[in-house]
Amino acid sequence: MAKLYFRYGAMNSGKSTALLQAAYNYEERGQRVLLAKPRVDTKGDDAIVSRLGVTRPVDVTFAPDDDVRDVFCRSRERVRADTGTDLSCLLVDEVQFLTPGQVDDLLRIAVLEGVPVLAYGIRTDFRTVAFPGSRRLLEVAHSLEELKTICRCGRKAVFNARKLGDRFVFDGDQVAIDGREVTYESLCAACYLAESDGRLA
Repeated sequence: MAKLYFRYGAMNSGKSTALLQAAYNYEERGQRVLLAKPRVDTKGDDAIVSRLGVTRPVDVTFAPDDDVRDVFCRSRERVRADTGTDLSCLLVDEVQFLTPGQVDDLLRIAVLEGVPVLAYGIRTDFRTVAFPGSRRLLEVAHSLEELKTICRCGRKAVFNARKLGDRFVFDGDQVAIDGREVTYESLCAACYLAESDGRLA
């Protein structure tokens, strides 16, 4: 049976790089993959962008009201018609931005369509609160794998701290894509608590 995999980690833990490597591994063996991401992730427009500089266009983007299984099935039929081959895997980047219902669709794709789903994302926002999509993945994924990175102090980073300029902020909307005005730093629990004066959520 195909499975739903959730590979998560703090920012800068190599999630997008790992996704692109997984896609390469499938394709190197002559298999077809479908790359996807939520439309709300405007970083890189319609591409997956690794912090190492590797970029690849996605095949589909999911709007917040999309039926993910339906979008997948239509894409699968196009691939079958165009190439005569089936999809071997669905890879989804920035999966934390999906709705819980869309995550349920990922599980249905794995179980009912028989196609493995590799989902990559972060667990919590800059306030240490779980993203709804990530929370649902923690509940229903067949396999959970943490991708690790380090804090500036050398310990394992687990939180994503938001910065405006050089200043850390702990209030605001859950989603703010990093760019010119907003950046993020991966911190261990001790450094996060030091920056937030002991504040959590």
